[in-house]
Amino acid sequence: MDEIALDAQGKMNKSIESLQNNLSTLRTGRASPAILAGVQIDYYGSMTPINQVSSITIPEPRQLLIKPYDKNDTKAIVGAINAANLGLNPINEGNVIRIIIPALTQDRRMEITKQARKYGEDAKVAIRNIRRDYMDLVKEDDSMSEDYQKNVIEDIQKVTDEAIKKIDSIVADKEKELMQI
Repeated sequence: MDEIALDAQGKMNKSIESLQNNLSTLRTGRASPAILAGVQIDYYGSMTPINQVSSITIPEPRQLLIKPYDKNDTKAIVGAINAANLGLNPINEGNVIRIIIPALTQDRRMEITKQARKYGEDAKVAIRNIRRDYMDLVKEDDSMSEDYQKNVIEDIQKVTDEAIKKIDSIVADKEKELMQI
């Protein structure tokens, strides 16, 4: 495989990693610290992710326990979780915050599945944009012979097809996980 195609594959893999990060933030019926990944609090004037000002543990499969490093941040963390509109109800127990993950309704599962598909489509668009950029780069390079250009374009297309299959597989696995009761 040509180094141009390998470079394109590297960029496509970053898009796939981004998709996996986005999917990890979607709430399933189980507790995961990733649910709170996008939640930030105002920490001395700067917006800071919750996991940098507290430890997040999973004492039970459907429960999160947040222990702030500074107990004065407890109210700010509860407020940030409520403001993030995640459908979670944080319980302030003084030094710790307990979040019981409610079971998902069928409608909520369908909404989250749609969101997962949207993340998948966004990743596919990113992959196709990378393919287009590299194809244009190869076509504009006059120093390559026609046969070599054709081989590089075929390699780029193979890498693109593999990336799209991987995205479909990742999204399908997430959908299956979401629809389990």
